[in-house]
Amino acid sequence: MDALRAAVADDRHLVSSYDLHQHLWPESLVEALRARRDRPRLRGTMLELVDGDWEVDADAYGLEARLASLDRDEIDIAVVSCPPTLGLDEALLDAYHEGILELVGASAGRLRAFATDTVRDGFVGACVSAESLDDLAALAPLLDELERRDAVLFVHPGPAPGPDRAPVWWPAIVGYTAQMQSAYAAWLAREDGAWPTLGVVFAILAGGAPFQLERFASRGVDSRTIVDPNVYLDTASYGERALELSLATYGVGQLVYGSDLPVIDSGPTLRSVRGFGQAVADAVCRANPERLLA
Repeated sequence: MDALRAAVADDRHLVSSYDLHQHLWPESLVEALRARRDRPRLRGTMLELVDGDWEVDADAYGLEARLASLDRDEIDIAVVSCPPTLGLDEALLDAYHEGILELVGASAGRLRAFATDTVRDGFVGACVSAESLDDLAALAPLLDELERRDAVLFVHPGPAPGPDRAPVWWPAIVGYTAQMQSAYAAWLAREDGAWPTLGVVFAILAGGAPFQLERFASRGVDSRTIVDPNVYLDTASYGERALELSLATYGVGQLVYGSDLPVIDSGPTLRSVRGFGQAVADAVCRANPERLLA
């Protein structure tokens, strides 16, 4: 029995562990943000976006910080992206794409990257804003190309301005989750047979999609049609209660670990994932991401 356990442990460590939701800013993007007159822009340590101003440490978005976080969390590989929440225009996205592959190349295999709103060589797929799924016909050329390449679609919240006098947390708690639920529903409602093999990851548990399963059923939707083997939910920001419901709803095969570093602390979510035991942690951090990115 001890020999069997040792063999299983050895096999586990042959499969890399992944964090599918981290953010990295190449210096070319930081410089472009600092040079701008209009939002989005970086003024000292203040990131000024269309939906608010945020104190940031630009160094925390750099290569050294990302690698240090992987070591601290004992994660092998991070898949980094440029969050649509920044609201970048074409010139700023060009600055991101120009610099990010150089950092991936300098990471000794520890980083991979999503392009933003485009399909490019050297990237594992494309990151798009949740609101882009409101018009799947317009998004179809990108989706077709991703599927042709066996690449991945990563759906992430976009800018979410709140009402007047809304508290500072409003965009992240209300706006982002509403966007993600809408994007997830749009994907479920797509035309039958559309993009049947495309792997899709919805950030932040698709805004709480597992909580809506019974509500779907109350409106006559067969819950069996909701579970798609090519659709994954990342765990960013959620803990034991939400993850337990997600596991009960979708099973262990549809969750992937994502932290949203350095925007938030990875510790609570990672501890919760690992708290479900080695088998669940291996599926969420290793087997599921490996299958998605294969």
